[in-house]
Amino acid sequence: MSVPFRLRQLDHVVLRVRDVAAMRRFYCDVLGCTAELDQPGIGLYQLRAGEALIDLVDVEGKLGRQGGASPGKEARNMDHFCLSVEGYDEACILEHLARCGARIGETGSRYGAQGEGPSIYVFDPEDNIVELKGPPIAGSRIGTPK
Repeated sequence: MSVPFRLRQLDHVVLRVRDVAAMRRFYCDVLGCTAELDQPGIGLYQLRAGEALIDLVDVEGKLGRQGGASPGKEARNMDHFCLSVEGYDEACILEHLARCGARIGETGSRYGAQGEGPSIYVFDPEDNIVELKGPPIAGSRIGTPK
């Protein structure tokens, strides 16, 4: 049976968070997101990340309370999510992250939507892992993991 539609790209990611202000600072000041739409009445704060959105849901807000316990060391919202980076310069990115005081994880070559390529793991203030992904390595085949 064929699917009557075709997926295009990641539209948005929703993170349940304890400290909206700290998370906004990280995603805007460190990663370059911009404020898109605030809906404080329900505890939803949307940030623009290129063509996608990152939604921050306050765990104490109307939406957040529906999700149960807040994320922590024993209960994360997800393993990680990945943002494609234009103008990827690993040394420059690592220097920027360190200057911002961000906790940096592993770097390496990883497979993603466009193929195998360089990436950096960085932790946001609530220990969610964000992967910053560079362009595919020449010869890397899209759709065929190695």
